This record gives sequence, structure tokens and C-alpha cells, in this order.
Amino acid sequence: MKRQLILMIMLLSFLSSCGNLKKAAEADKFNYKVEQFADLQLLRYKVHGFDQLSLKQKELIYYLSQAALEGRDILYDQNGKYNLIIRRLLEAAYLNYTGDKKDADFVKMETYLKRVWFSNGIHHHYGCEKFAPGFTPEFFRGVLEKIDPAKLPLEKGQTLAQLCEEIFPVIFDPKVMPKRVNQADGEDLIQTSASNYYEGITQQEAENFYAGLKNPNDSTPVSYGLNSRLVKENGKIYEKVWKVGGLYSPALEKIVYWLKKAEGVTENDTQKAVIAKLIEYYQTGDLKKFDDYCILWVKDLNSRVDFVNGFTESYGDPLGLKASWESIVNFKDMEATKRTETISNNAQWFEDHSPVDKQFKKEVVKGVSAKVITAAILAGDLYPATAIGINLPNANWIRAHHGSKSVTIGNLTDAYNKAAHGSGFFEEFAYSKAEIELNDKYADLTNDLHTDLHECLGHGSGQLLPGVDPDALKAYGSTIEEARADLFGLYYLPDQKMIDLGIIPDADAFKAEYYSYMMNGLMTQLVRIELGNNVEESHMRNRQLIARWVFEKGTPEKVVELVKKDGKTYVRINDYKKLRELFGKLLAEIQRIKSEGDFAAARNLVEAYAVKVDPVLHKEVLERYKKLNLAPYKGFVNPVYQVVANPNGEVKDVKVSYDEGYAEQMLRYGREYSTLPNRNE
Repeated sequence: MKRQLILMIMLLSFLSSCGNLKKAAEADKFNYKVEQFADLQLLRYKVHGFDQLSLKQKELIYYLSQAALEGRDILYDQNGKYNLIIRRLLEAAYLNYTGDKKDADFVKMETYLKRVWFSNGIHHHYGCEKFAPGFTPEFFRGVLEKIDPAKLPLEKGQTLAQLCEEIFPVIFDPKVMPKRVNQADGEDLIQTSASNYYEGITQQEAENFYAGLKNPNDSTPVSYGLNSRLVKENGKIYEKVWKVGGLYSPALEKIVYWLKKAEGVTENDTQKAVIAKLIEYYQTGDLKKFDDYCILWVKDLNSRVDFVNGFTESYGDPLGLKASWESIVNFKDMEATKRTETISNNAQWFEDHSPVDKQFKKEVVKGVSAKVITAAILAGDLYPATAIGINLPNANWIRAHHGSKSVTIGNLTDAYNKAAHGSGFFEEFAYSKAEIELNDKYADLTNDLHTDLHECLGHGSGQLLPGVDPDALKAYGSTIEEARADLFGLYYLPDQKMIDLGIIPDADAFKAEYYSYMMNGLMTQLVRIELGNNVEESHMRNRQLIARWVFEKGTPEKVVELVKKDGKTYVRINDYKKLRELFGKLLAEIQRIKSEGDFAAARNLVEAYAVKVDPVLHKEVLERYKKLNLAPYKGFVNPVYQVVANPNGEVKDVKVSYDEGYAEQMLRYGREYSTLPNRNE
């Protein structure tokens, strides 16, 4: 019997290998790369397993995807009040241009338009600085003057000359609206940010307004300001709420229409209740109903198909209060989820053994669920650039009382990995052959595991002390929270528990992620920043904060070094064990800051380690990277779904295809999913 079992295991292993070889062969035929321009590369992602879903599940995904795409204009307007006008003006120029399309100005205009599409506006999606057009105002005006005015985004009675006078400074003058999100310490972050979340308001006025709404004794506070624009008119400060009948109503009405269609083909009553509550929230704008929706969503653990749709993350608001619109439609990867379920099932063990002070730990970890998902559509602030992991909801009290859902997006990490192999990037910046071999052997796995730990456990770990305002860290809150989750993952990757659970293969695997993380935080993420600029984006600040802090604290023992070899700078890790201890110490401090709402400590930590850049090292990194002819930022083109129906309109099937190009997709979205007016006031 034992021998038969061994033979069976060997046979299953062989069949599995055959299956993997077949999958690899199929993957080789799939073209992940679409195009590259400026500092951007567009990829495709394969929706593995879509054909194996039931017809009802496919139909549900289709309706949810339509609801996702209808929110596109909302994000453009949130990112800047002129973005919709500028996008439509550029698209009109692009589609109606009659000159030589090899002309240098036209090529630069085309690249600029592609960047606007990628960033959902005129500011860089990551660095937040306004990008320069390249083409001249004279060229652009000349193109527009040859176009039928009916094809231009002109207001009633407005002339092209008047439109150009208003819009051209926004496009061409680098001093006008230079930053979408400004995080510079000591400046008025609202008045120096171009994002469209406030109108006529100072930072102090906004902070006072929301402080006045909060009750320190409320243990279940709503997310004040999450779904509104704060404005001051005639001396009065009030909110314009994003809801049906309010701001962004035309787009939200379309979203609700498709959500109601989805409601009719849900997998179960729990999922139906989730969608119904989301519709109710959109119709009322009531943030209490949003909390009710979040609680229902967290508890929906049995549905194969899942989605995020709404005003979710607050990175685009310099005060970290107001949420950008985003959506992702997905379904569970049943096999890969076994890994994340193992992690989430042991959440209490990880919480109990965390290096943070006991008073900051949760005595009982509730409702931590985790899965690996297959993305079916990306939209809003998750498109074209996207996250590879998500942990929601964001409200601390909901996490504490009801838990959270964590996902790793498997088919997106797969697409990134496929596109990255053979690029030469790691070989250029890794210290030696030993680090390259570690990366080749373990990196795909350990990177996914770090994402799992970050999302599944990191964001859901710890607790605020009673009476601490969830927004106490203000503009530094996002950076501190991302550092907290990253450190949780880094601390536990080498733990024997990971090996005991069968998640990580051996005691050396974690070193691949440790080296990659330190190399990125100390050096290589600088390829995403223009020479002379500081670090602005919260995730980049988080990584530099961690890397610079442990580098400095470990300097006496040379735990990590920056060394020169053949005239180039490299990261060398001399003591991985000590490095883990340093990660643990920083995690303990950052959890204390979060739990106590220690704004001064958060500010000091971020400003000391996360913001400033060594200009000499920066210049070297940029020069080395340039020779590789790579793009530091990547995003995705969505698949296309098409309903196959009987003559009576009954849905027979839903087909997915992958042959739509980047410009083709963006122009189609502009025709089919553009419902908001040029100005949303």
C-alpha cells in the first residue's frame, strides 16, 4: 500500500509537470508586451480559467466589468479639474489630424496623449509632477483650428480662442498646477496640489472642518470626507457629495444601471446583498451605508466572483481623506489560494509573535481572509497602472470588529514576471552572481509571499489605542501604513513558521526578497524619479524609509553596505539575521506611532529617511538604467468581453479576447464610457 502511494505521488507529480509544461507552452504563445513609450510599458494579462467558469459567472463578470468602466471619467476629474477637457481636446486633435503623422510635433503630441491616458490626467501617475508636452503651443493651436468646432469640447457660446486661452497655460506652463499631490513639509498641501478634491479651501480650513465633525467617543466612525469635494462658496464651507443626483451623477447612474444587471445574476444571496447595499450607497451618498456595504463585502467569502467598485483609496488626496474612484473585477484562483489561506488561517499566531509592544496587538484577530485572484477587468485608479495586492476595507474599526479581505492578483504578477525575465535589470544592479542566483531561484515566489504577508496580515495587524483618531498622522498616514505592512511581511519571511507551514521551501529563500527590497529602497527605485526631485509617492517613501533606516542603524556592524565595484555602486548585505532584527525594531516603532497617533514621530521619521535623495547616487543609477532601454513603470491593456446572445436576447456565452491595442482601447473607452461633462462643479 505504501509503495502504491509513492508510485501514485510520482505519477501525479509527473502529470503536474506535464500540465505545467503545457501551461508554459501556452504562455509562450501569449504576447504579454504591447508597446513602450516615455517611461511606460504596456502589457497584457491573461484571464486564466475564464472559459471554465459557469455561464452565470461569466455574465456576472461582464456586468460588473461594464460598471467598472463607467467610472473612468470620475478619476480624470478627481485628478484635476481640466483633465477631461484636455483629454477630449487631445483626442480630437489626434483623430482629426490631416498632416504628416511622422512630423516631430505630431509624434510628441501622440506620446503626450498616451501619457495622459496612462495617468488619467496631465500629472505623472506615480511621481505626481506635471509632464511636459514636447510639442509647441503653436503647433497644437494650428491643428485645432483646422478641426470642425462641433468635434471640439467647447462650451455653449465658447470660441476656440477662449478655450485655448484658458487651457494652454495648464498644459504648457510648468508653473501652473505643477503637482497633482504635493507632500512638501511646511507648505499648504491643498493649495499647492492640483487634485480636484477641494475648491477655495486652505489646508487648515479643511482640517478644522473635519475635526469638527468627529466625535472622539464614537467607536464606529464613518470615513469623513471620503466621497465628496470640500468647497467654500460665499464664505461657507460645505461638501459636494459624489452620489446619484449629486456630483458625478451621470457616471454613477450608469454604474448603478450595470450593478442592477449584476444583481440579477449573483451567485448567492450574500453577494446579492453586497451589490444591493453598494447601489444604496451610490444613490444616497450616506457613508454609514458605505460601512454597511464594507461589512457585507468582508463577510462574502463563498462567492467565486468578487469585485471592488467605488471611492476607495486616499493616496490622491494630500490629506489622505478623500478617495479616488477605482474598480477591479476578479474571480478566485482556487489552487493558488491554498497558499494565502494557510497564511490567513494562522493570522493569530503571527499577531501573537509580532515584535511590537503587547498593548498595540490585537488580542483576537477577527475575520482575516485571503485569496489569490485572477483579474478580469481593471478600471479607475487601478488602470492602466495597478496594484498587485489589495487589503480592504480601510476603516480601522471594521478591520478590528469584522476583519478584512486580502488578495494577491496572480495573473498580474505572472504578467510582470513574464515581461521582466531577460531584461538585464537585475544583472546590472545586483552585487554578485550569488544574488543573481538567489533571484533566479526564489524571487518569483518570495515576491508573491511578501505581497501575501503585506496584504493578508500586515494591513490587518495591530490596533489603535482607545480614543486615537484614525487620521491623526494626516499627510504622513499613507506612508506609515504602507511601511507597517511591508515590515510585517519582511519580518516574517525568514521565520521558521513559514517553512513549517510549507509555504517557503528552505531557510535561504527569503534572502532573495531581502536583497531585492534593499536594492530597490536604497537605489533602483530612483529610476522612477527625475534627477533633482525628492521622493513624493507614499509607496516609494515607505520603501526608502525602511531601507535607509535599517542601513543607518546597521552601519556600525556593517549589516548592509553600499560598495563600489568597477566604478559602480552596489548593495551588499553582510548579515541577513541582523537585518531581520532591524526590520523588527522598525516595525515595533512604526506600530507604536500608528497606535498612538504620534504625528510628530511620523513626521520626523518620514522627513529624515523617506524624502531626500543622494544626487550623486541618483545620477549614477539613472545613467546605468538608461543603457538598458527599459521602462520603469508598467501598466495593462484590458481584455475585451463580448456577449453572445440568442435572437431573443438571452445570453448564450461571454467571450474574451486580447487583440485590442492601447490607443484603440483608450479611444473606444472615450466613445463608450464618457458620460461626465467637461466641467463638474
